[in-house]
Amino acid sequence: MTATATATQAHGAPAPAAPTGTAPASTAPAAAPGTAALDEAVRRDPAGHRVLTGDRPTGPLHLGHYFGTLQNRVRLQGLGAEMFVVIADYQVITDRDIAHRLAEHTENLALDYLATGLDPERATIFPHSAVPALNQLLLPFLSLVSVAELGRNPTVKDEIAHSDQAAVNGLMFTYPVHQAADILFCKANLVPVGQDQLPHLEVARTVARRFNERYPRPDGARVFPQPEALLSAAPLLLGTDGTKMSKSRGNAVPLSADEDTTARLIRGARTDTDRRISYDPAGRPEVSSLVLLAALCQGRPPERIAEEIGDGGAAALKRTVTESVNEHLRPIRARRAELAADRGYIRQVLRAGAERANAVADATLTEVRDVMGSL
Repeated sequence: MTATATATQAHGAPAPAAPTGTAPASTAPAAAPGTAALDEAVRRDPAGHRVLTGDRPTGPLHLGHYFGTLQNRVRLQGLGAEMFVVIADYQVITDRDIAHRLAEHTENLALDYLATGLDPERATIFPHSAVPALNQLLLPFLSLVSVAELGRNPTVKDEIAHSDQAAVNGLMFTYPVHQAADILFCKANLVPVGQDQLPHLEVARTVARRFNERYPRPDGARVFPQPEALLSAAPLLLGTDGTKMSKSRGNAVPLSADEDTTARLIRGARTDTDRRISYDPAGRPEVSSLVLLAALCQGRPPERIAEEIGDGGAAALKRTVTESVNEHLRPIRARRAELAADRGYIRQVLRAGAERANAVADATLTEVRDVMGSL
């Protein structure tokens, strides 16, 4: 695959300088097969590639986020792609009645981003709610997608199944289109995602294509690119209960947890009755996910980790995983603690990011209104 469009450059005030100290170097896995062409395109023309990524501020980021997407974001930043990172606070109420501790979660999410290596000089980190023009794109975009298409979205179905609400609200069904607005407001053409997010990205591609067809520009150029997915090579990590690691399911190991809490959570992880440790994702998913986690932290093949533990059983496996995770996260946690001591700096980063994001969103909305004839 190759990127299909060149992103418009952002404008706005530079982010404030970071406190002393440096973020830990990324040890991200290589890009997934099929993304090599995208990586090479970014290297050749970093200014021609804009990345949009982000998370909902519903709680602390965890190891699944770190190995699944965060390392990939830092790697793309290192390649020179322009980064937009949205803290999707408005989307918190898609599957819950009240957005609990929203301001606190938003700042903590920014802390996680900065601690893992995102640089506010090179990445625009901003809260969703601080960019009104972005959200105004939702209305014309909704007219381009049918109700049946939204209802068939597998990610929406999964979110509904795990919703905290007694009844599903209307925002849940518009969630994929809201994410399309997140991606397209800045004309992003690369989106780092996990496998489970591909249906959402396909909605954004559909919205972009249909908008371009329905509202052609007089010069024949497209208003929006069709963004490409960039998958990490890291497979899906399971949570402590053997299902997908998720903030909402309470089965995750947070990046911000201390070493004792990390040890306790890993001790409680589900395994099986076979004492000999092996790496067999299909036959032994829970054990293999723990082996993989140790391997990712150590930068070694999971088969080698399993061979070394051998007949040590689940207790030895969990000790190895705990030591590996705590060792790997130690510099990230130190960096996070340093940043957390200056909450004013975190708010400066978010304000500067919102200023840049607003400049881009306003320009995009003006262009959309122009081609729709509504200026």
